[in-house]
Amino acid sequence: MSTDFAMPDLGEGLTESELVAWHVGVGDAVELNQPIAEIETAKAIVQLPSPFAGTISQLYAEPGTVVAVGARLVAFDLDDEADAPVERNSVLVGYGPEVDSGAKPKRRRAGNSAGRVAPAEPTRIETTPAKPAQTTAPASEGRPKTTPPVRKLAADLGVDLATVVGSGENGIITREDVQAAASGTSIAPALALAPAPSRTPRSDRPRETRIPIKGVRKATAEAMVRSSTEAPQATVFVTIDVSSAVDLVAQLRERTGQRITLLAMTAKAVCLALADHPSLNSKWDDAAQEIVEFGYVNLGIAVATPRGLMVPNITDAEAMTLGQLTDALGELTATARAGATTPKALSGGTFSITNVGVFGVDAGTPILNPGEAAILALGVARRRPWEYRGEMSLRDVLTLSLTFDHRLVDGEQGAKFLMDVAQFLSNPGIALTLV
Repeated sequence: MSTDFAMPDLGEGLTESELVAWHVGVGDAVELNQPIAEIETAKAIVQLPSPFAGTISQLYAEPGTVVAVGARLVAFDLDDEADAPVERNSVLVGYGPEVDSGAKPKRRRAGNSAGRVAPAEPTRIETTPAKPAQTTAPASEGRPKTTPPVRKLAADLGVDLATVVGSGENGIITREDVQAAASGTSIAPALALAPAPSRTPRSDRPRETRIPIKGVRKATAEAMVRSSTEAPQATVFVTIDVSSAVDLVAQLRERTGQRITLLAMTAKAVCLALADHPSLNSKWDDAAQEIVEFGYVNLGIAVATPRGLMVPNITDAEAMTLGQLTDALGELTATARAGATTPKALSGGTFSITNVGVFGVDAGTPILNPGEAAILALGVARRRPWEYRGEMSLRDVLTLSLTFDHRLVDGEQGAKFLMDVAQFLSNPGIALTLV
């Protein structure tokens, strides 16, 4: 008996997902909860586990296809090792409890489908926190090391990844490697002669390139339009001397061995300042006609990833020490760039920080993350002539930018909050009196 399995409801209001890659083929034997595919929602790439133990009898979608929730995705021939039905416990890898996915699918002989197991009543896949799913295959599995978007590009261009030499870190195959293979050239050997990749000659570039609007880019665009139309936004700036904070970061790194950063210091300063300025840690509930002030800080951090801008958040950041915030920031960033951030981690934020300084930018006017009252932009710290103790001196100077929802935050409130953050960073010793 063949049983169909439809694209599940992933929660978070998502109505469709893109099939990035299959981990199985027709005829493969799979176990319950064994990852069978990678799917990309508008918020994250996750692994889809098998809802049954059985044999893959049909794949209804090709990689790169956008599949609506409820549409047929895969068909199974079910095993029957016992008369009782098997309890279904399928969860998305990266959303729920860890799933043992070490076993590779085994090819079954044709016609061996005598036994069957009736599936338990379908249930909605649960979404609870877990360790991020791995998005690049280890070398021991025999699959070329790369990311799901690059696998899709290779499939679109007809490139066999097994024949491509990766030029990325640890031999990971990049988009450029695939594009070079498709054009009959090779990037990896050239790296020994020219470490810096050369730009494509302008004459060789297509006059137009059309890129489908989907995934993270589509979700980001919709969120930014909604934010700019729903919330009246204002931005204030302050330029400050952060030499003391820069020195403290260097001392703490040497003393603790942790890669403490100015961003981590800023995150701590924000959490301390929000305790005195609750209007900056609130949301506008239009349906209830209420302002909701939060007694906790779910701190969103804007991260640039190969899939686009993402803003995962650190839950209960106000309760963390500087060291804990440093660890949480490192894990959050690595997970986002690996494409393994769960939708749960991308929702529920109460305040956000964007570090534009990492790109060498002095300042900006960030747009609010929908549903939040404010966002802080951290510019680059530059050595500049600055008045210090009555004399001119070279100091580490940066600009902070605060954008806020003017329905929730008055100009005075926004300015006082920004100055408190600035004071913490200018003189981090002040923070010792508040922790």
